[in-house]
Amino acid sequence: MTGLDLDAIVAIDVHTHAEVSDDGRHHSLPPALMEASAKYFKTGDGRAPSLDALAEHYRERSMAAVVFTVDSEHQTGHPPIPNEEVISAARRNADVLIPFASVDPHRPDAAGRARRLITEHGAQGFKFHPTLQGFAPNDGTAYPVLEVLSELAVPALFHSGQTGIGAGTPGGSGLRLRYSQPMLLDDVAAEFPDLTIVIAHPSFPWQDEALSVAVHKANVYIDLSGWAPRYFPPQLVQYANTLLRHKVLFGTDYPLIGPDRWLAEFADLPIRDEVRPLILKQNAIEMLRLRG
Repeated sequence: MTGLDLDAIVAIDVHTHAEVSDDGRHHSLPPALMEASAKYFKTGDGRAPSLDALAEHYRERSMAAVVFTVDSEHQTGHPPIPNEEVISAARRNADVLIPFASVDPHRPDAAGRARRLITEHGAQGFKFHPTLQGFAPNDGTAYPVLEVLSELAVPALFHSGQTGIGAGTPGGSGLRLRYSQPMLLDDVAAEFPDLTIVIAHPSFPWQDEALSVAVHKANVYIDLSGWAPRYFPPQLVQYANTLLRHKVLFGTDYPLIGPDRWLAEFADLPIRDEVRPLILKQNAIEMLRLRG
């Protein structure tokens, strides 16, 4: 499906969100959780661009972007933006968008859905949000889906650490942060050694866990989305420069954080000159298997 000119693009953002469907009827979160998330990230107007607007935002910057919805209907009762719409938007914007899909692992037909989204529609990866979807990565709930992804050589990207979804609401709206502890993904990486796994975000308060898992497990990457680079923990910068220089990925969490701000702050970090292009593009090319 990809129509990317890998030599022309300057960066690949591996973490962007579809927040509204083509017809405007479906949003990524229930209104109360969307409001809490907007307050947490201090977002204003333009929080929910259309998929075509998202594509144009990255096209203007000569960047590519991985885009996905999150299917969390089991826990939230909220229907997701259809994966098919995300993939269709990526198809008509194939010069900049790389489609990931999301299937609530509680669905009885989750594995079958995942297989169809890959083989019939062209999904190039899957997004999981354990806190929002209500499962621990290592409890077996998602294993049937992960078996499909491993078989078909499609990466799995997992939210980790704190989340702005439900932040500041009574009881956090019932969402459990412990499901997004990176060490739970150590079990997943061991059980599925052929599955490419991306630990999303600086994993507050478990950053050292994420670094440890990524160092120990050859099939595990880390993306840098969800935080402004000025707030990156020192150990994350240290490992990105050294042991994990081939396993750290540029990501923003757009539209929550935009690529302009992210890149401006990233430029001020003490990242080695030879490492910057790896983080911004080359590591994603390898992780996504975009060449060949």
